[in-house]
Amino acid sequence: MELQALFPLALARVQLRLDPWDLALLMQEVLALRGEAEGNPEPGCAWTGDINGIWQVHRLEAFAAITAEVERQAWSYLEQLGFRAGSVALHVQRAWPVVSEAGQVVGRHHHPNAHLSAVLYLNGDGTGRCGCLRLFPPRQPNELVPGLAVGHGEPIDSASAGGRQWNAPWLDVAPQAGLLVLFPARTDHAVTANEDDDDLRLSLAFDLALTAPLAEPGDPAPPEYLAPHPAQWSAVAAPA
Repeated sequence: MELQALFPLALARVQLRLDPWDLALLMQEVLALRGEAEGNPEPGCAWTGDINGIWQVHRLEAFAAITAEVERQAWSYLEQLGFRAGSVALHVQRAWPVVSEAGQVVGRHHHPNAHLSAVLYLNGDGTGRCGCLRLFPPRQPNELVPGLAVGHGEPIDSASAGGRQWNAPWLDVAPQAGLLVLFPARTDHAVTANEDDDDLRLSLAFDLALTAPLAEPGDPAPPEYLAPHPAQWSAVAAPA
């Protein structure tokens, strides 16, 4: 019998060849942006720049080169998914640093404001000790009886190859310095606890959005399934 995997989630992994000196400078910039903070308001949560006023690092000169590389890889991701050249415009909505100290996590969430998410790891040795990116399936398509894959008697042998491949409750991606991952922004994800008492986990997160290309006079109207280019929006003033 042969089982065929259908409807896969496209997770991109790109090991960037970044100069160690450039990585060190990026880490220095991230720690300077964090300042004296130790985490987010909720106990045990890593410090994330997006809820601490640091959500536009893509506009800072120190992050310009790495943002350009993320943008290049995002275009490659879209190309491999089958997007026709010129069919969409791509925008970085926001970008922020994340710093995780020992014991800190990032809870399960997704990014409904965006279409594509990217994470670049500034450190990590590939073991996952400093905390893994954990991706959750939107549902368990092979869970023949609801609840069997995640407990309630545990008939699924998670140690077997079949259990891991067809009923895994999540996929962990271990940080590696220079590793860039891209995935659909609607995907639920979290960051597991940093178990390295002697090291921080540092990364940069990016939210990207797709819209219709900028329409020129005489061009057809943008398709309904794509928002028009932001340059062609009009702000609505708030009531007085």
